[in-house]
Amino acid sequence: QVQLVESGGGLVQPGGSLRLSCAASGFTLEDYTMTWFRQAPGKEREGVSCIISSDGTTYYADSVKGRFTISRDNAKNTVYLQMNSLEPADTGDYYCAASRFPTLLLRRSWKRPDKYDYWGQGTQVTVSS
Repeated sequence: QVQLVESGGGLVQPGGSLRLSCAASGFTLEDYTMTWFRQAPGKEREGVSCIISSDGTTYYADSVKGRFTISRDNAKNTVYLQMNSLEPADTGDYYCAASRFPTLLLRRSWKRPDKYDYWGQGTQVTVSS
């Protein structure tokens, strides 16, 4: 059974850090492009960061560049999102997603939720003083 389970969310003050984890089961994570999405209340789901399956190339939304880092541990079948210098605008539910879409095309469309095969249930991040 394919499953993605996120963890690591919580309440943090502005300027703080969190590390999110996404543990995969039922499939081999390194065969999939993995992306973190987030959704704030009343807003559309947006792509935050992506790591390409074939070569590990990473992509980031402009709003998180220089603050967030995506990584994966193939041995643990887990992908991570290290979030530093958190801002109130980073508040939302964070989801990891897995895609087998051709990487050549996914490099230009990684932010599109319809390109993903599997989704986790989400973990909540609240940045507030």
